[in-house]
Amino acid sequence: MKKPELLVAVKRLADIEPLLEAGADALSFGETRYGLRNTGDFTLEELEKGIRLAKKKGAKVYINVNTLLHNEELDELDEYLRQLESWGADAIVFGDPAVLVTAKQVAPKLQLHWSQEMLSTSYDTINYWAEKGASRAVLARELTIDETVENKLEATCEIQAQVHGPTCIFQSRRDLVSAYFGHQGRDLDQEDTGMERGMYVKEEKRRNISYPVYEDNHGTHIISAEDICMIDGLTDFVNGEIDSLKIEGILHTSEYLIEATRIYREAIDLCAEDEDTYYEKASQFLEQIEAIQPKNRPLNTGFYYKPPIPYHT
Repeated sequence: MKKPELLVAVKRLADIEPLLEAGADALSFGETRYGLRNTGDFTLEELEKGIRLAKKKGAKVYINVNTLLHNEELDELDEYLRQLESWGADAIVFGDPAVLVTAKQVAPKLQLHWSQEMLSTSYDTINYWAEKGASRAVLARELTIDETVENKLEATCEIQAQVHGPTCIFQSRRDLVSAYFGHQGRDLDQEDTGMERGMYVKEEKRRNISYPVYEDNHGTHIISAEDICMIDGLTDFVNGEIDSLKIEGILHTSEYLIEATRIYREAIDLCAEDEDTYYEKASQFLEQIEAIQPKNRPLNTGFYYKPPIPYHT
């Protein structure tokens, strides 16, 4: 049985070797200028070092170039993509057609992974981008498991699905957090609006649920209150021959991501090699994830089984 790739988002340069030792087949990271919602923002120097290190270890590297670009941001894109190609990156993750067009012109060795959040829901749309040159589509997180497998059956390119971690539920180019602080009369030069501050928004009718919110140079982002966890539901992905399974890393520590990678590596291998034994151990894998899960981040199955099935940690 075909074994899916285990793809992990990287928080910092020092995590690359531990993640690969834990069992990651591929890594994704990026820098703040062109990368949207990176688990950790890399400098150009760190990008080069990270790509070369991962390639030396035999892993694949996918760089996030997934912002929606404005005209002034296109000026340096050519050189940036040339650099990524020369450093040995395997693919770029894109959503903006301008990135695809530019990459085909100046960095043709880079594979193109189309990722447009909630828009990547149908195989007709996926195949449109495949015809344009995309070698992979990153599926929307709102799909059920049946829809995920159906898209794989009908797609003419590789399919990637998220199996673990937070998801983005809102993004706006507007500086909403800064605007809120300004409305309160705060000194914006003194206010930290980034992810590390740990800000939250709440619904009026569900005050017990907190959604992480932060602002960067791409605008405002609101993240899900729960983490997807499919550690005990990998059979459908493996049997459905989904090409890549991703652990998303935003909001989590390096130590968490390394341990989660180790657990998913063991679970994926067992599921692909001995499905019956995997079924027997699935609850143990879930217990291992629950043991490292932050108490303020409940686990559930996302939209794979509507409505989401919550886990109790």
